[in-house]
Amino acid sequence: MGESFNFMKHAAIFDWDGVVVDSEYKHLLSWEMLAQKHGLTLPPNFVIDTFGRRNLEIIKDMYNWVETVEEAQAWSDEKEVYFRGILREQGVDPIPGVIETMKAFHAAGIPMAVGSSTPRENLVMQADMLGIAKMFAATVTMEDVKNGKPAPDVFLLGAERMGVTPENCVVFEDSVAGIEAAFNAGMRRVAVATTHDVDFWEKRGAENAEKRVDGIIKNFTGFGAPELEKIFS
Repeated sequence: MGESFNFMKHAAIFDWDGVVVDSEYKHLLSWEMLAQKHGLTLPPNFVIDTFGRRNLEIIKDMYNWVETVEEAQAWSDEKEVYFRGILREQGVDPIPGVIETMKAFHAAGIPMAVGSSTPRENLVMQADMLGIAKMFAATVTMEDVKNGKPAPDVFLLGAERMGVTPENCVVFEDSVAGIEAAFNAGMRRVAVATTHDVDFWEKRGAENAEKRVDGIIKNFTGFGAPELEKIFS
């Protein structure tokens, strides 16, 4: 066998929505509530086009619903109030196997971080509900960085806070913007086929070598420390 794998020098960074939790419907519902409140209709493919993007970018830059950053922030805050209300009513649904994967990484001494465009209040609420808050060495959310994905800021800050170099991190992501952010950060990339299916990621990699990921998983069932080793081998 080759050189033994040193878990201590590697780390895992998880996006949140679509990677740790199945929240697509809850987010869509909260966006629909926001749109209805302001007399708007969500455009087709809204979820696919906006997943992984920050609220301010969606509200002000992508769809021009408001003119100022202050207005966009107020709309964003309103949307997240709706979202947290839905969470309280419906609970949190983890992606299959993800809790077991995190426990396996934790037991193996693999540092973990969250790097997400979600607001910190949302992340803290859900992590507490799932009982996994104490597993993370770092959490980076939309409030912590100036530039959202596909800029690498959220992942680079996560690596910095864990004390791990970017090349020794693997990012688990479900969105194109997130995968591009991980590429821009110089990190390994595993696509979680929730928002986009396996065929999408395979075709994307076949069309452009720079868009290839280091792994594709449907969910985290059966994914532990040995599977992480293969990503770096």
